[in-house]
Amino acid sequence: MAGSVRRYDPDRRGRIIDAAIRVVGARGIAGLSHRSVAAEADVPLGSTTYHFKTLDDLLVAALRQANEGFARTVADSAALADPDADLAAALAALLGGFLGADRARAELEYELYLAALRRPALRPVAAEWCEAVSAALSARADPATARALVAVMDGISLQVLLKGAQYDEAYAREVLRRVLRP
Repeated sequence: MAGSVRRYDPDRRGRIIDAAIRVVGARGIAGLSHRSVAAEADVPLGSTTYHFKTLDDLLVAALRQANEGFARTVADSAALADPDADLAAALAALLGGFLGADRARAELEYELYLAALRRPALRPVAAEWCEAVSAALSARADPATARALVAVMDGISLQVLLKGAQYDEAYAREVLRRVLRP
């Protein structure tokens, strides 16, 4: 370990998760190892294996932390509390904020999210994100429509990220309005 020995380190687990997110951001999931995370977090290798027995355990924690941001943003949106607010416009703006604020972070979050396709341990966490956003939207839409809105926002996000395209808020707003039509 390059830094000093830390005997009492209540934030170590969180720093390890943050380091895992940075490693995935820089090297992809293939570059993630207990050793690479320990080096990034400046902790002994044994600390990473103490807190996270497997890489899947570490990825679950990283995905859960990465998921919190957008779900919280949706849940805290004033448009969800205001029945007169234009929900499609509000969601399109939130999505634009997510994709525009830090594109590298959005790509990283989707890389972790899509890792659930090959790593079954991640599937429940990926589902938690969908459920959290759907639950937040259920204040303004029935459960089926809320799930459809999440699916549309996911699809638009993936298209923007995969194509390297600019986010088109007007397009997103129109598509979301179509889902919301009775």
